[in-house]
Amino acid sequence: MAAKATGLQTHIWNNNAKSIALLALYPILILVIVWFCSAIIGMQTAGTNTWKHGSVFAGNFIYSYWPIIMAGVGGWFSIAYLFHTKMVRSMANSHPVTRKDEPALYNLLENLCIAEGIPTPRLEIIESHARNAFASGIDEKSFCVTLTRGLLQSLSKDEVEAVIAHELTHIQNRDVRLLIITIIFTGMIGFAAQVMWRNVRYGLYVPRNGSSKNNGGGVMILMMMLCVLWIGYFATLFTRFALSRKREYMADAGAVQMTKNPDAMMRALMRISGRDQIPKIPGDINMMCIENRAPFMGLFATHPPIEKRIKTLSETTRTPIPNLPQLRPFSAPPVAEKDRFSPWDHKRTNWTTRERFKHRRASDPWAKREQN
Repeated sequence: MAAKATGLQTHIWNNNAKSIALLALYPILILVIVWFCSAIIGMQTAGTNTWKHGSVFAGNFIYSYWPIIMAGVGGWFSIAYLFHTKMVRSMANSHPVTRKDEPALYNLLENLCIAEGIPTPRLEIIESHARNAFASGIDEKSFCVTLTRGLLQSLSKDEVEAVIAHELTHIQNRDVRLLIITIIFTGMIGFAAQVMWRNVRYGLYVPRNGSSKNNGGGVMILMMMLCVLWIGYFATLFTRFALSRKREYMADAGAVQMTKNPDAMMRALMRISGRDQIPKIPGDINMMCIENRAPFMGLFATHPPIEKRIKTLSETTRTPIPNLPQLRPFSAPPVAEKDRFSPWDHKRTNWTTRERFKHRRASDPWAKREQN
């Protein structure tokens, strides 16, 4: 146990160190990107197209305006710190719930937090048939556990408890802080690249008034600056490799330690497998989820194979792998014909989220299942 505690503390320390390193990296990366963009403008304005003139112009620009650049970076950091919760909620299409809304679910979360002696994070739900969950936040005031409606409808009570424990472990290990820093602050460079791409696109296909020569020069500057921005953006993507896939193994182990029920954790992973993809959310959110079988941007897997996670849990806890009828998840609970919801039979409302699942809510969604 002492060795395990030491390993966990090392993991937490590494996450904190990586968070600080990433926060320090982004301002430097922004300065480098601005320097290269300034050099490109300097080469064009000088009319010589030599790197020497461009580098001198860029050096003078950075020397004169670096306080403004750093103030801009600091402003973005402040916005990300104050509004990252709303950003994540908007990207995930989730909504907050209280004890009154979901009493049984809230009690599961609160009981685990009381047992661990940690503050209870906020609770949010994504109204989707997908089966997934994730934790977010950077401090005790912003920590949040988000689950999909499909997960609540498809998993038993002890399996949902295991999933919540998994996400609480991510919070305890500070995995979520590192993820949020990586996702939110990387978005600044990606946003700038997208804006530049739109300017290049409309500059190419909708020329401005003036000579074609001047317009072509302006488009060339935008093209080169776009390349620099995208190079900077992909450089930040390599920080994703700092997010070790071992964090999922540690969260699985932490969930078992909290619940003392490895069988429930393995059953939960089995039922989630193959039904984890939440429609219309970005890859950044998928990367935070308990399961994500799709590689990020097609480059690398963000999670270890779920079969390997189940096998590791079985071998570590010496618990047999549950003998479910199939490894793929169970089908969604059937809905009676009279209760089926069609968006075309109603006024256009928020039918894809709350209204669609309204008829399937109950004070305790597992009560009927446990009686059978």
